[in-house]
Amino acid sequence: MRSMLPPDRARLSIARRHRGGQVIAEFRANGGSVGGQFKGAPLLLLTTKGAKSGAPRINPLAYLVDGGRHIIVASYAGAASNPPWYHNLIANPIVEVEVGKERFKARAEVVSEPERSQLYKKMAQVMPAFAEYETKTTRTIPVIALKKQ
Repeated sequence: MRSMLPPDRARLSIARRHRGGQVIAEFRANGGSVGGQFKGAPLLLLTTKGAKSGAPRINPLAYLVDGGRHIIVASYAGAASNPPWYHNLIANPIVEVEVGKERFKARAEVVSEPERSQLYKKMAQVMPAFAEYETKTTRTIPVIALKKQ
């Protein structure tokens, strides 16, 4: 079946799936630690339910902890659109989160202003690439709080 994505987005999507699979395997094999470009970065695995397919979708994401919540950002590296996992959690806000060796259910909630901007700034301090992503797009990049259930 041919991809309905434009060629550049389709290639990017394939590359991310391949790289993401390697990161997921390494994450699980090493209790949440990974090497390479993500070495030392706070990563979690987010499992969403596909908005259309209903199939589980796993994505490694940078996070920070704020008041007992795990905060993630739908940056998509500054792309013009939100990442597919964001659409999935909007459709199905109950998600599964893996942090280190811990696995738990959480409710995903999109954070509103002014807290969104404050948390985005915190994320950019932890991982400076997020400051760059914000300059690459005209959309407001969503910030999501994962509340353990």
